[in-house]
Amino acid sequence: MNMGMLYLIPAPLSEADLGWQLPARVLLLLSTLDGFIVENARTSRRFLGAVGLGRPMSSVPMQELNEHTPAGALPELLAPLEAGQRWGLLSEAGCPAVADPGADLVALAQERGVRVVPLVGPSSILLALMGSGLGGQNFAFHGYLPVAAEERQVALLRLEELSRVDQSTQIFIETPYRNNALLASILGVCRPQTRLCLATDMTSEQEWLQTRTVAGWRGAVPDINKRPTVFLLLSGAQRRR
Repeated sequence: MNMGMLYLIPAPLSEADLGWQLPARVLLLLSTLDGFIVENARTSRRFLGAVGLGRPMSSVPMQELNEHTPAGALPELLAPLEAGQRWGLLSEAGCPAVADPGADLVALAQERGVRVVPLVGPSSILLALMGSGLGGQNFAFHGYLPVAAEERQVALLRLEELSRVDQSTQIFIETPYRNNALLASILGVCRPQTRLCLATDMTSEQEWLQTRTVAGWRGAVPDINKRPTVFLLLSGAQRRR
């Protein structure tokens, strides 16, 4: 039996023109797929409808995979691909399987011999790193930091020290409505000379990206509440006094 293929489809980061965020080849490919595994069916149908698949959205097979999906359901999601079909994996924004529940499905596809094909598209993490002016040679992405204030502070100090020792850019994100709390923690515990980049609303008309020292941010704290933001931190070689 011929195995199918799992295409990893980057979703737009904003409402900006699709043709600017996704290559024409990717947009054309979407109309050829047998079905889609998505994080949210409603928003995914809106995106795919805007792309124009050449057939009614009601006829397009679609299954949800999100944080509520039990691990035992993954083989069922993969069954059409093991039968030879070509499906796409689509998250809410940016690249699927990066800080995303789709990673478990990709791992199972690899184990079972289903070909995995990542497609070109927007990544807020790489866009932020490119524009930050921080070290792009050595960096690490940590996803979400702890929510509890004390645990978050410990995590930040650990990442700052790791950045200082390895001279590596540390990248992390937060649920947008907790952005201001995370920023306050960074400004409260990190060294004044540590550089911090905030990359907010990437690819949108409201896109805002700026790098300053922690000391510089303390004098002009922005309001990034409910605005998707990537945080990038690079510590200098000086030790805390």
